[in-house]
Amino acid sequence: MDIRLEAVAKPPLYITMHERDNVAIVANDSGLPAGTVFPSGLTLREKVPQAHKVSLVDIPEGGEVRRYNVAIGYALKDIPAGSWVHERLLKMPAARELEGLPIATVKPPEMPPLEGFTFEGFRNPDGSAGTRNILAITQTVQCVAGVTDFAVQRIKKELLPRFPHVDDVVALEHTYGCGVAIDAPDAVVPIRTLRNISLNPNFGGEVMVISLGCEKLQPERLLPPGSIPLVDERNVADVGDSADSKLDVVCLQDDAHVGFMSMIESIMRQAEEHLERLNARQRETVPASELVVGVQCGGSDAFSGVTANPAVGFCTDLLVRAGATVMFSEVTEVRDGIDQLTSRATTPEVADAMIREMAWYDAYLDKGRVDRSANTTPGNKKGGLSNIVEKAMGSIVKSGSAPISGVISPGEKVRQKGLIYAATPASDFICGTLQVAAGINLHVFTTGRGTPYGLAEVPVIKVATRSDLARRWHDLMDVNAGRIADGEVTIEEVGWELFRLMLDVASGRKKTWAEQWKLHNALVLFNPAPVT
Repeated sequence: MDIRLEAVAKPPLYITMHERDNVAIVANDSGLPAGTVFPSGLTLREKVPQAHKVSLVDIPEGGEVRRYNVAIGYALKDIPAGSWVHERLLKMPAARELEGLPIATVKPPEMPPLEGFTFEGFRNPDGSAGTRNILAITQTVQCVAGVTDFAVQRIKKELLPRFPHVDDVVALEHTYGCGVAIDAPDAVVPIRTLRNISLNPNFGGEVMVISLGCEKLQPERLLPPGSIPLVDERNVADVGDSADSKLDVVCLQDDAHVGFMSMIESIMRQAEEHLERLNARQRETVPASELVVGVQCGGSDAFSGVTANPAVGFCTDLLVRAGATVMFSEVTEVRDGIDQLTSRATTPEVADAMIREMAWYDAYLDKGRVDRSANTTPGNKKGGLSNIVEKAMGSIVKSGSAPISGVISPGEKVRQKGLIYAATPASDFICGTLQVAAGINLHVFTTGRGTPYGLAEVPVIKVATRSDLARRWHDLMDVNAGRIADGEVTIEEVGWELFRLMLDVASGRKKTWAEQWKLHNALVLFNPAPVT
C-alpha cells in the first residue's frame, strides 16, 4: 500500500492510498473550508469535513471514483476537482461475482519466523493457553438469566475474594434455548456457538451449566459426551443428541429446590468447587504462538483503512510469524475484496471455502431482501465512508499480507495456526461472540467514530484511528494509531507497539481500559434458523 502525505510543511493535509486514486481524504481535525489551497495547487470548492473525500481531478458523470486503486463508485454527475465527494454523488458498483476468481495465485515471500517472544499464560488440560483465569457459568436458556446473574453477584462478593488467582466470574447469558426451531438445519450455528464459548481457553476447562429443565436446548444436547476435552481433541461433533453422561448441571426445576434461595445456594456450592480448581492454576511462560487473536473493527471511518487497520495488519503478520493464530471476519466487510482473499489462499480448498461462505451469506441476505449495502451506518458515512465497497477496502487490511491458511464457519472452533478467515456477520456484538466461540484469548478492536465495546470473556485492546478521538477518549482507547496520519510514527512502529502491548495484556501485566472500567457487551448469538 502506498500512502502519500501531501502538504507536510503546511496545515492543509490530504491523504491518498495509491498513486492511481482520483480522490483523497482530508486529514485536518476540523476539516477544511472552501478556498483552502493545498501545496499541490488543488483548491477546495466547498467545505470538506475531516476524513471525507475530495476529488483530485475532474471526474465526469459515469466516471470511476477510485480509492485504494479500486472503483468505489461511479459519479452520478460531473465532479470538478476540489469537490467534496460523498455518498450522494456515487453509484455503488455491483458485487463481484463469485466465479472466475483468482485462486491461490499470490505466493508472498516467506516471512522469517519471529522467535523468542512469550507471555505468562494459564495452561489448559487440552494444551491451549488462556490469557485470563475465569469461571464462566453456561446457561442453556434465557429463562435462567436472572437467577444466574443474582448468583454471580453473590459469588463475586462472597467467594471470589478467597480465590486470588481467579480473575473473574462471568455468566454466559444469551437469548436462545427455547421457543426456537431446535432441529432446523441452521440451528447448528447457535448451538455450536454456545458450546464452543463454554470451552474458550480463558475458562480453564471448567464447565458449569445452569438449566431450567423444560427448555428445548437440554444440557446434554449443548455439551454432549466428548465435547469437553481433557486432552487435545481435534474432532468434536457439531450437535449432539441426548446422552447418559452426567454434566455439572444445576437444574432449577429439580424437586430438591424449595424456594429461590435454594437455587442460589446450589449454584454457589457448585461454583466453589470450580473456583478451587481454577485457583490452583498459576501463570507460566508460554510462547507467543499460543495467542489466538481476533481482529475486528466497529464505528469505522475513512481513517480506519489508513491508520489503525494497516497497523493491525502489520501486527497480524508479526503474530503469524510468531506461530500464533489470527482471525479476521465480517463477511459483508470483506465481500467486495473477495478476489484479494481467494488469491491469498494457501490452497484451492481454502479459496473454495471462502467462496462457499460468501455465497451462503449472499443467499442469507437475499432472503431478507437486502444486500451488502445495508451494512454501512450513519456514523460510517459521517466518518467519510461512502459505501460498503470503500469500507471493505479499509477493513481487509487488518488481515495483513500473510497467506490465508484456513476458513471456519459461524460458531466453529479454530483448530489450526496462522491466518484464518472466520466467517461471521459484521455486527460488532455477533462477530465478537463468534470469535469468542472460535477460541480467541485476546481481541483487537479498531474504531474511528468511537465505541466503548468490550467483552467480559476476553481482554479487548481498542485502537483509535484518529488522534482527536484518542485525546477525547483518552481513558477508553488503548492505542492511538492516529499518530500515523499526524506523521509522528509509522505503520510499522504502531504495529510493533500493538504486538508488545498484546504480550503485556495476555500476561496480565496490563489491563485494557475496557477491563479497568469493567465494560462489556452482551453475547449475541447468530441464529439464522426460525423462531417458533
